[in-house]
Amino acid sequence: MTRQMKLGLNLVASGAHGGGWRMPDAHLGAAMDIRLWKRLAIEAERAKFHFMFWADGLAVRSSAKDETQLSYDSRIDVFEPMTLLSALSAVTERMGFIATASTTYYEPFHIARLFGSLDHITEGRVGWNIVTSWSEQEALNFGREQHMEHGARYRRAEEFVELVKELWDSWEDDAFIRDKATGQYFDPAKMHTPHHRGEHFAVRGPLNAARPIQGYPVLVQAGSSGPGQDLAGRTAEMIYTMQKSREDATAFYASVKGRIAAHGRSPDTALVMPGMMPILGRTMQEARDRADQMAELIHPELGLAALIPSFGDLSGYPLDGPVPQLLSDTNSVKSAHARLAKQLEGQSITIRQLIHQRSASGHHVIVGTPASIADEMEDWFVHRGCDGWNILPPFFPGPVEEVFHLLIPELQRRGLFHTEYEGRTLRENLGLPRPLHPAVRVKTLAAAS
Repeated sequence: MTRQMKLGLNLVASGAHGGGWRMPDAHLGAAMDIRLWKRLAIEAERAKFHFMFWADGLAVRSSAKDETQLSYDSRIDVFEPMTLLSALSAVTERMGFIATASTTYYEPFHIARLFGSLDHITEGRVGWNIVTSWSEQEALNFGREQHMEHGARYRRAEEFVELVKELWDSWEDDAFIRDKATGQYFDPAKMHTPHHRGEHFAVRGPLNAARPIQGYPVLVQAGSSGPGQDLAGRTAEMIYTMQKSREDATAFYASVKGRIAAHGRSPDTALVMPGMMPILGRTMQEARDRADQMAELIHPELGLAALIPSFGDLSGYPLDGPVPQLLSDTNSVKSAHARLAKQLEGQSITIRQLIHQRSASGHHVIVGTPASIADEMEDWFVHRGCDGWNILPPFFPGPVEEVFHLLIPELQRRGLFHTEYEGRTLRENLGLPRPLHPAVRVKTLAAAS
């Protein structure tokens, strides 16, 4: 079968571009307009998107130095993604939904129960984006004075994910016999209480929900640092990442697929999905004009706030002066910090120019016509820089509707994107295997030997 791209729609508040919400045709109330989100979900399914994706956090995540600087940030009012996907799943039938939940600020039983229930509610269409969180603001919302150290977060995450899978495996797929004649509700031989006791968690179980329809919801991992790639190698079935060049993308792809293989897993059972913001125009000039207009609408205070983790407070520096030296280290997104250092290497750039370049929060921006954007997407895909894309519209609704009506048909015309869903569950549509229950796996191996 010919290899085809997987496509997700990464929906961010009022749009992923810092200046997008100020565009004349942007819908100002998009972030909390459930009618708009329902309409977009229906249209995304009609365009055959594999899933909607939310890269969420448990705080107003900003490095702004004060409330005045914060007041220029449009990513303040957002829906909680698991609540939102419950609503959107009711108006769709085949498209999947991937929600973020932190291993630092949730407990394993919460996550196992939430995503297990959602998998049943959506009839097998959910995925869990596993993050360790990156912002100090989240720590302050959960009784901590500072965010857990980077390495410690990942050690906790490893045990967390394995425990969640143990909880999903509390019951074999056919454990609930519900026999009216005998009165027996489940087969006790098919109940597997975890009795987990590890470095970070002690959980008896079992989970008070049947095994998820997909076995496990699709496991997505969003870290690109060394520990992030290690976690992905062990557990992830989809890796959400950020690269800005095909060279970096192919290097990351080879690295993370190698780690997956090193853990005894087939590299084909995990998808690499970088984020990408398309800025479309009917002509190249129209696309460039739109990109320039949005860049000019990024308020300097918003841009300066975003640079604080990597540079400290730059408000005393001239915007059109050179970018100063990076801070030596950060406890937030280490992979993003490293990418920024590489980007600035040997460059002469002003603070204002850097603010404009970082308008998509570090994601790759492709400015062009549907054909030229499809060219670059195809180039990365063919050269094994990705297995597909998470598309971030800069604002709503115009740019995302252009993706539905202009970009998707171009990809389909080239045979790069499917024209119909392959199955009913997210796993089936992504071509990912359904995990056997461990007890069944043991019986299967025993019978084969």
